[in-house]
Amino acid sequence: MTPPPEIGTMSPLMMKLFENSKEAIFFFDKTGRALAMNPAAEEILSADVLINLYEGSENALCGTCRGYTSDTEQQTCLDCYMKMPEAEEHTSFQVYLETKGKGVVPYAGSFHTVDSEQGTRVFMLRDLTPQLRIQERLYQNTMTRHVLEAQENERKRLSRELHDSVAQELMSAVVDLRVLKYMTNDETVLKKVKQTEASMTRLLDEIRNMSVDLRPAALDDFGLEAAFRSHFKRVEQSYGLVVEFVSGLARKRYPSNVETVAYRICQEAVLNALKYAQVDTVSVHLFERDGMLRLEIEDQGAGFEAGSDPVGTGLGLYGMRERAELAGGTLSVLSEPGIGTRVLLQIPIAEFLVKE
Repeated sequence: MTPPPEIGTMSPLMMKLFENSKEAIFFFDKTGRALAMNPAAEEILSADVLINLYEGSENALCGTCRGYTSDTEQQTCLDCYMKMPEAEEHTSFQVYLETKGKGVVPYAGSFHTVDSEQGTRVFMLRDLTPQLRIQERLYQNTMTRHVLEAQENERKRLSRELHDSVAQELMSAVVDLRVLKYMTNDETVLKKVKQTEASMTRLLDEIRNMSVDLRPAALDDFGLEAAFRSHFKRVEQSYGLVVEFVSGLARKRYPSNVETVAYRICQEAVLNALKYAQVDTVSVHLFERDGMLRLEIEDQGAGFEAGSDPVGTGLGLYGMRERAELAGGTLSVLSEPGIGTRVLLQIPIAEFLVKE
């Protein structure tokens, strides 16, 4: 196949670019017949389409093209770029091609004249798949971050509502019952009042615990260390699990999303140890090192096989890793049967202004 004049007059450097470029490059004459293609272009097209293009068959490119993106449609063949006059050429657009072995692939395309006298035009394509995957991942992460933020905001609202409204009303009712005990000597009435008071007191404690579980006020008001100490005290009182907590943060504060991620991951890890590790003691270490906020949760319990699904749904570990990644951190879980489990969260904090 005789190459077009543009190919023959290329410098050695430009010829290497044409032959070795990862972008697909096509040269067409003014009738739409393919004059030359680089290896990247030939690689994506089936043999019959290549033959039709080189033979100049009418609408040969239609055998592989599935339309381009216009300002009104995602994929359209109206006003085809191959048939546009020179004054209205498509210099940059997105096009979809049926490729050899990869199905329909989106490309960034450009189509313009390089020799107006001969009518020679060049069609260049760059695979957009990696870029679109990154954009899709970015969109997913952004949406997940918004969902988690919305969840935490709703948890905070419900927690405040339970504490400031429901719990206060119950407390007022308990006080009224205590006053009522001094207003009668009827033993039957007194016994019923005491039973009701005890029931409402238990309900009040449960509501307060629900409020803290939803979103501890200490996390927003005083930071991670205070929230951890309060949480571990309740765990010990409720379940008998002793949490050996060591912190090197004092009263340091971090952005809300970082504190929330660390708290939720620790909460989940301690809960997993309580449910599955079969231990009485868990150690938690919270500190900074090398520009990283580090949280370590370790137990010497049952453990599980590396690479296997731990007891339970496994959604806890997935959620922990997802939260860590959205905060720009990493989560590693090391476990051996009969040896125990170690969870390590690391979040970079060098760029944050740490508030005392």
